[in-house]
This record gives sequence, C-alpha cells and structure tokens, in this order.
Amino acid sequence: MQFPSPLIRGKLIKRYKRFLADVKLDSGEEITAHCANPGSMLGLKEPGSRVWLSQNDNPKRKLKYSWELLEVDLGEGPTLVGINTSHPNALVADAIHSGVIKELSGYRALRREVKYGVNSRIDILLENIDLSRCYVEIKNVHLMRNPGLAEFPDSVTSRGKKHLIELSNMVAAGHRAVMVYLVQRGDAKEFSLARDIDPAYGDAFDEAAHAGVEAFVYMCELSPEGIEVTRKIPFSG
Repeated sequence: MQFPSPLIRGKLIKRYKRFLADVKLDSGEEITAHCANPGSMLGLKEPGSRVWLSQNDNPKRKLKYSWELLEVDLGEGPTLVGINTSHPNALVADAIHSGVIKELSGYRALRREVKYGVNSRIDILLENIDLSRCYVEIKNVHLMRNPGLAEFPDSVTSRGKKHLIELSNMVAAGHRAVMVYLVQRGDAKEFSLARDIDPAYGDAFDEAAHAGVEAFVYMCELSPEGIEVTRKIPFSG
C-alpha cells in the first residue's frame, strides 16, 4: 500500500478523545489530525514523539489531516509504527492476492465486510469453487512493552472476544476460520497475547484454538512512502 501523496512530518502535542491528535508540523503550524485508532495506544502517544500525517483536501472532511505513523525507540534504535487501524484489512487483502500469506492462498474469490454470525461482519471472506469458505478476522497489532515482542490487545476488548466466538461457530458449521494478527511496526520478532491486559480475551482465544480456529501473525515494513506486509513471525502464546 502506497500513500497517495507524501506524508507530512511533525511532533505530537497530545492525543485526546480517542480520535483526535494535536500536532505541531515541521513548518511550525499547529493542527488537529484525525486519529483512526479506537484503542488505548499504550506507549504510543507520548508528547513530543515524531509523527507523520497524510493530507486530504476533500472539503467534506472536517479534518484534512490523518495520523499515519509514529517513531518509537525501545532501546534498539528508532522504528516506525502504523497507528491507522483502517489500513490492516486492505493490507491483508493485498498480501493474500500477492501470495505473501501462503496459508490463505488458493481461493478463487475474496470479499470484504461480509455479514455473518450474530450481527457481525467478517473482515475477509474467502470462497472456493467447491463452496468451501474461509472466514478471516484481522486484528491490528502495535503494542510492544518488551523489545521485539509485539502484543495484542492493548486494552480490554469484548468485541475481540465476540469475534473469536463467532469464528468458532463457523468452524462448528464446517467452515475454515482464521485469525490474522497484523503487526504494524518494524521491530517485532515474535508475538504474544497480552493476557495480563485482558485475561478474558486470552481464555476466549484458547477456546477458539481448541475449537479449530487457526491463527497467524504477519508483520509489516513501514516507511513514509507506504506499508507492506512482508513476513510471518512466531506466535509464542
């Protein structure tokens, strides 16, 4: 995924009300940007952090800037983190089409945001000529508390627990169901569930895995020019 125009650099003043961030651009101008991230963004909202924004001059938009990237350093050198949670579904879809996610290759059709279960929408539905289906739920990952170890979730997520139950139900109905954890940061070496942050999610994951739900973790390479899914990393539990 390439950004349609060059990103604009600045420094974070504050993130607030979940979806807003005040930023001082390198030009000296102070602006308010849309923060497309409903999570806690634990460790990713320190004032003074270097950030990159995209710009959209559509007059119908209330805010013409969107926060895309953040630079962090956990002691092993600076790295970029993608904080825009509207990107992972498209990134994973592109990675499936290009064959990067080999576990999800071989399907003839890919649809996004398809209704299923109890008032839910699956991120990606893969279908084959023999009518077999694969339900793919995608979770954005950017939490890192220890160098190299990416974690999910960064806050309690009842919605995430619901998705695991829905996937388990699809397996029980004879379909394939897959969790894809997409790590939007360049310093990840492995992935684990943040069971101390949300024990109920960890328990729900264990139950889903026992029911036959599969899970894969892929990471991204990020730059101010774009974001690309590159490779699989280990899931340590």
